[in-house]
Amino acid sequence: MKTTLILLSLTAALAGCAVASKSQSQTSYDFGPLTPAAVAESSGTNGAVPATAIFPAIVVADVTGPASLDTQRMYYRLLYSDAQQSRPYAFNNWSVTPLQLLTQRMKARFAQAGVKVLNTTDAAGGLPLLRLEADEFSQNFDSATSANASVSLRASVFRNHKLVDQRTFSRRSPAGSADAPGGARALAAASDAIAADILAWMATLPQQ
Repeated sequence: MKTTLILLSLTAALAGCAVASKSQSQTSYDFGPLTPAAVAESSGTNGAVPATAIFPAIVVADVTGPASLDTQRMYYRLLYSDAQQSRPYAFNNWSVTPLQLLTQRMKARFAQAGVKVLNTTDAAGGLPLLRLEADEFSQNFDSATSANASVSLRASVFRNHKLVDQRTFSRRSPAGSADAPGGARALAAASDAIAADILAWMATLPQQ
């Protein structure tokens, strides 16, 4: 009984998931301004050329993913209590959907690296195409005071409608605080790291 009461108390303190009172306003989060590029994880190759040498221009499709990421609600998981249940914050949400945030950030990071980024609606024929699918985008609590962000994207590069290569990229980033603001910052950091990993991977792909 004591353990149950503690878990209930911690859950309420973490997210405020009770019905929102009319006096408490909603707070929206995004990934924040673009910062210096993150460092990619080792790709297993030395002296790899920049991605711009292989892909001076590329069509980047909007990130796709499950319906849970196509909403502005912010979700989290209590791994120490019930890892199978995704819970919404009551008073915190995203400024746009996570799929839109990921799309905006990936394109911004690629452009920051010098790659000319085009949309599917304005692309010229013959350019390579990058498709990204989000498999995971979540804030996970290991305890009431410790949380991390986990992001996983599957990237596929096509040339002339043929698959060149496909790889899944996953990153975890510790949250500076066990709350919605800490989760937003950690998810942004993990997403930035994946953008760097994708650029490093693209630099290893064949030119033709």
